Amino acid sequence: MLNALKGFLLEYAVAVPPLVLSFEFNPQQITRNRSVTITLGSTPATRGGFDFFLPTETPRVSQGVSLEPESFDVEILLDATDRMNDGDPVARSLGIEPELATLRSMVEPKTQGPGGVQMLASLGMGGSRAFQRNESASVLLFVWGTHVLPVFLKTVGVTESAHLPSLIPYRATVKLSLQVIEGSNPFYLMEKVRQTAFAALHTGQAAAAAIGGLL
Repeated sequence: MLNALKGFLLEYAVAVPPLVLSFEFNPQQITRNRSVTITLGSTPATRGGFDFFLPTETPRVSQGVSLEPESFDVEILLDATDRMNDGDPVARSLGIEPELATLRSMVEPKTQGPGGVQMLASLGMGGSRAFQRNESASVLLFVWGTHVLPVFLKTVGVTESAHLPSLIPYRATVKLSLQVIEGSNPFYLMEKVRQTAFAALHTGQAAAAAIGGLL
């Protein structure tokens, strides 16, 4: 039987140690969303965009376009059953509470402490006003397969399905909503290189197949 694939969320920050969560998941349960906002021509004759005939004329069909950041909806399983059966004392007493606490810490705002080390804003670092607290969301690396993407963790939804006698959960399904941090960071740039290379590979194969179908 093949082992389940592993995924990771890793905090990209000055922290000792950085927050990290390893989990098993089915890649078929990842939902990727990408959308654009298009500004269309609004002349009476062309409500859906300006007229065009040649490929060189198509840029004016939409006079402006803005790309929304890509987002992911991921469902993961946290389960301490195997570790409990192996005699792990932490799993037997705390179940998956450490993993859930890690996710809560990842989604909560941080403040910058001494030496640039990030700490939970709820610990009371900084002043009483927002600009004094200097709060920010954690930058995380979402790792699955050969992909490494910088993301914000926007929502965490936990459905507990099994508990210890102490009512501490040892199995739960967790739904995560992630937003990709796009720009000139090295992780996103590498993903764009991959995207361009794979698109070119597919285009070459599709073109060859199309030409072969015509002959």
